[in-house]
Amino acid sequence: MKVLIRGAGVAGLTLAHELATRGAEVTVVEKRRQIAGNASWHAGGMLAPWCERESAEEAVLSLGRDAADWWNAALPGHIMRNGTLVVAPARDAAELDRFGRRTSAFRQIDAEAVTELEPDLEGRFGRALFFAREAHLDPRKVLLGLKEKLVQMGVRFEFGFGAVQAPGSPGIEVDCTGMADTRPGLRGVRGEMLILRTTEVSLARPVRLLHPRIPVYVIPRSGNLFMVGATMIENDATRPITTRSVMELLNAAYALHPAFGEAELVETGVGVRPAFADNLPRVERDGNTIRINGLYRHGFLLAPAIARQAAGLILGHETKKELADETHR
Repeated sequence: MKVLIRGAGVAGLTLAHELATRGAEVTVVEKRRQIAGNASWHAGGMLAPWCERESAEEAVLSLGRDAADWWNAALPGHIMRNGTLVVAPARDAAELDRFGRRTSAFRQIDAEAVTELEPDLEGRFGRALFFAREAHLDPRKVLLGLKEKLVQMGVRFEFGFGAVQAPGSPGIEVDCTGMADTRPGLRGVRGEMLILRTTEVSLARPVRLLHPRIPVYVIPRSGNLFMVGATMIENDATRPITTRSVMELLNAAYALHPAFGEAELVETGVGVRPAFADNLPRVERDGNTIRINGLYRHGFLLAPAIARQAAGLILGHETKKELADETHR
């Protein structure tokens, strides 16, 4: 079967992998000239279904719990299974309790255990929540690695606006274009992030710092880099990050560890995440056209399950009702 996928973000690439693995002839077209710059490029890469359950529907947990296994099978060596640490300043201890009541699969740990997990946080937090089963990845390395693997698997890529404008194939066409999709009910949620560089802090896992107004996360990456994110602003503006957001994210990083105050600010970024009213993704079919959208802030977490569902629908292994039941269970 021939399948044309429009969009080379995380949704398009994971679907291409599922289809190519099952023997489909896949072409991916992308209006950008390279795998960079889209919302997936600016993502945090946390595979944290239990943490996300704090503010998300049960479907995010059920769809996302196997994401780390999928990514590890697709790109061995890219997944870091060190869990997630959730902390809060002493004055916001109630936020830690509230977070714990809304999720599961964690253990309460004391200051000594925090130090064992993250020595550089010694003496900074009296207690924390540790989600040992969670993982994280570097979205940029994963997107580039997955694209390279897909080429080796025979997937064809076409980049540039002309490629997107070209007529589709006579087979199935899949729209994974995110905010370029003009369907009613789809909204944009703006997320802003920073990348800092410092040799004065070392972290082994994502750390979420809770605050009543702007909870943030700090994610370690190679090269002494740390991604700090992310705001959630209910609009689809693509303009550069605001001064207010930079100050709030930097203040949060400083609250986690004062050494971030001397870090280099090497990058700022903005990504607009597509979402429906329920903040859950949808796989919809209209004849020979499939649409995948609405992954919201859970792109790398939910894309594997959604790709499996869409591949099953495309290749005739699942019905629309089965897809809907799985997404909302």
